[in-house]
Amino acid sequence: MALSFNTSNSLYDFVVREGNGVKGVSDLGLPEVPDRYIQPPEERINKQESRTCDAPPIDLSKLNGLEHEKVVDEIVRAAETLGFFQVVNHGVPLELLESLKHTAHKFFSLPLEKKTLYRAGVSPAGPVTRLATSFVPEKEKTWEWKDYISMIYRSDEEALQYWPNLCRELVLEYLKLSSKMVRGIVEILIRNLGVTIDDSKTEQIMGDKVVNFNYYPPCPNPELTVGLGRHSDLGTITVLLQDEIGGLYVKMEEDNDAGKEEWLLIPPIPGALVINIGDILQV
Repeated sequence: MALSFNTSNSLYDFVVREGNGVKGVSDLGLPEVPDRYIQPPEERINKQESRTCDAPPIDLSKLNGLEHEKVVDEIVRAAETLGFFQVVNHGVPLELLESLKHTAHKFFSLPLEKKTLYRAGVSPAGPVTRLATSFVPEKEKTWEWKDYISMIYRSDEEALQYWPNLCRELVLEYLKLSSKMVRGIVEILIRNLGVTIDDSKTEQIMGDKVVNFNYYPPCPNPELTVGLGRHSDLGTITVLLQDEIGGLYVKMEEDNDAGKEEWLLIPPIPGALVINIGDILQV
């Protein structure tokens, strides 16, 4: 018989205190999503009133050829308008990207006792590795349908010691290759502002490096909840790798070409990475 949650405390104990997360809830096979995960209507996205972003991905390999200035203009315009764009030929091998997606699913499929070694507030790796669910379930009235593990990078040595064995070397390789791409994009955007900076300042602008695996398990009522609620990213640049399911929506402001606020679906493109301009760079 499926477990039921008669009180919010029993759900909190199961999801947070025992570390089952939303995957544990999903695995129960409940016919309906628990009330704690049902978002107010204004927080959901009306997919019927949204449209798909049809902007083609930007080919970063052309920065090294005759179309350099054209690609620079594409990056600058995308950053100034929507703040989101997709890139291909970015220097991160497609095999590595596929391995990352596979490994993320593999991590969240681990037995509970192995995953909870990395739980927030429990793990000795706490300063650099954090397994959690929703955003701040201790304070939120409504939870997000999401589990995640966050891996903060401060040094190779620390990463190899504290990140999960399953993915540490893979994530380090991705981090180093994607950082080269991010650096190039940041330098383009800074130069467009008419600012000249040295290499050390570029590193400061790029800021701390963090890799998250976000996991959104099957949901009985996906139209009632959200995986990751509406927000803006605090940092400089976010690089997002989508799987084939997708589900990323970006809000267009009211002063866009359509003249009204609307949500755009950013469709998954095989081999592409999504670039999101964060709050710090926008400021």
